[in-house]
Amino acid sequence: MTVNSNQNPEQIARDKIDAMLREAGWVVQSKNRIDLSANKGIAVREYQTDVGPADYVLFVDRKPVGIIEAKREDEGHRLTVVEDQSTNYANAKLKYLNNDPLPFVYESTGTITRFTDYRDPKPRGRNVFSFHKPETIAEWLKKGKSIRERLLTIPALDITGLRPAQIVAVNNLEHSFKKNRPKALIQMATGAGKTFTAATFVYRLLKHADAKRILFLVDTKNLGEQAEQEFMTFQPNDDNRKFTELYNVQRLSSSYIASDS
Repeated sequence: MTVNSNQNPEQIARDKIDAMLREAGWVVQSKNRIDLSANKGIAVREYQTDVGPADYVLFVDRKPVGIIEAKREDEGHRLTVVEDQSTNYANAKLKYLNNDPLPFVYESTGTITRFTDYRDPKPRGRNVFSFHKPETIAEWLKKGKSIRERLLTIPALDITGLRPAQIVAVNNLEHSFKKNRPKALIQMATGAGKTFTAATFVYRLLKHADAKRILFLVDTKNLGEQAEQEFMTFQPNDDNRKFTELYNVQRLSSSYIASDS
């Protein structure tokens, strides 16, 4: 994109945000020229709410789903501070619409973008590289609950065939998920069955939390091949089929990821 030297910082940020939205598949419209049938995803600038105009209101399939609070680039370090302001717009009533609170909230300078899913049990903002596609948001809405909410309902672990250390590892990891902790470390001795443990909780995340895709990352090609073999032979104790008969496993050799993996 080109930047006009006569533009103020707010206008420059809006232009960057517009470009990011279009790149993600949104059609950006003015509040004076709204046509919600023009595309699956519509981003309307300066849409009026009962607490003032929101910088952008996002519509998917003609329904309001989220807002974007735009800030100039030198305010990037303050995006966490303006989350309350964004929340006010998300909870506001939109002009002409009797809407429920909007679940998806972004704060962006066009360079730094934060995202919060207010369907989560304990919503928490996080940095994202860009805005989500309208199709992605439509898929989330179709599922209803967010993945963090689905993590709360994972059933108790069936310990059949598991070693004591594996039972402790899986149970503590899922406890960590339910506490909304973004990071966890499992430390196990050599030969304790770490990959089998990983296959166990990966299977449970896919089956019970409806996770879409899980990256199993290793630091050598040999370990990647070993992990692939472990997943191919893994059979969950609640199903007669092997893991690879239930879910696709793809060992990545390039940037290509199969859509059904």
